[in-house]
Amino acid sequence: MMKKCLPILTLAALLFLSACNGLHAPEHTEPLTVMGKKSDLQKSYMTSIFEQYEEKTGNKLDIIAIEDAEYEAAAADRFANGEAPDIFLHFHNADLNLFDVPEHFYYLNNETWVSDLTDNARAYCSDSDGNLLGLPFWENSVSGCYYNKTILDSLGLKPAATQAEFDVLCQVLADTGYTPICWPANGCSWMFQFGLDPVFADNPSLLEKLNNNEISYADIPEVTDMVQWIADAADKGWLGDDYMETGWSEISPSIASGNAVMTFIWDTWFYTDFEKDNKYSVDDFALMPVFLNTVDNGTYEDGNLNMMMVNKDSAQLDKALGFLSFCASADNYNTAFDGISTVNCFQGQTTNIQSPMVTNASVSIAENGRASTAASKIIGYSAEDIDAALKKLFRKETDVAGCVKLMDDYRIKEMKKIRT
Repeated sequence: MMKKCLPILTLAALLFLSACNGLHAPEHTEPLTVMGKKSDLQKSYMTSIFEQYEEKTGNKLDIIAIEDAEYEAAAADRFANGEAPDIFLHFHNADLNLFDVPEHFYYLNNETWVSDLTDNARAYCSDSDGNLLGLPFWENSVSGCYYNKTILDSLGLKPAATQAEFDVLCQVLADTGYTPICWPANGCSWMFQFGLDPVFADNPSLLEKLNNNEISYADIPEVTDMVQWIADAADKGWLGDDYMETGWSEISPSIASGNAVMTFIWDTWFYTDFEKDNKYSVDDFALMPVFLNTVDNGTYEDGNLNMMMVNKDSAQLDKALGFLSFCASADNYNTAFDGISTVNCFQGQTTNIQSPMVTNASVSIAENGRASTAASKIIGYSAEDIDAALKKLFRKETDVAGCVKLMDDYRIKEMKKIRT
């Protein structure tokens, strides 16, 4: 009996010793793939967390940076062709409907770090059933009209509190030789949602009717008012002479040099992308509402959060979840967001700062702020599509009514894609 048991005992002992000596089958050592928009992945807090992960764990990341304007289409192709990344970055906006979320992504409800999220951050990243879709590793910023207060003071001008005051301010600045608004029409398209947010945030029934195809943009006067105002601003020179060539990389030089006085952007941009050692610094800027002729007192937009979502079919699922846990560690995210102006996404966030521009405008923000609504709740909304329609208007290939019709056509086309 003892001789018959010996091989079994020997095998067990060998297996035990192998495990103790690390001689078990090697783990999957392929780099984790992380896919996002090129400009998003270049943010300082993103590069910081990537570098920390590789240095502290010894694991490698394969960063897949897609040109911003091509991101949705390129990502959809990769998922369709079985080339989905392990980690997928996405804002929880209407474009996420292009992907079958329950089919492709891992719900993060039970991850250990969930309790460290702030209530607002968790709500932003959850679906209508309360499932947590991603880790909100991003800046929680305030969008508005950031203006050069030093230039305004030198001209004896004040920030605007109404649309009429803003129009006068733009005309005076143009007459004085300044570009009133840096409008990056070459590849940037977030500006339109600022004007549309109050239209739908203040009237949820309007949003419901639009999403049910009971009405269109053309039936909403404020949408036409916004498009007309942008067209007029371009014709009057309020957007400058080169707005069609101005893209992401040109915003900072234009603003920091004082060539343009205002831009519609968010506070964190001043701490991540704004040029230093130029004529003007962040201390020369202040904040007022965005005025796009849809609401008289203007508006601010609450933060949009970029989520790290996990491909549930990933061959490295556990490793991908471990990467999110690494990012959600207080030591690591506090290192990444050190000195970044942002409202907390994590309860343990301590190294971020609050921009004086935002704190000084807190009363106005409380009165005129809205949750991000257009980009996240209009079914079929695509900022790139609206940008394409406006470009035709800028080039005089259509008129205002034709531009609004194009916006509707594009929206309905995207809606049909989502609902089929």
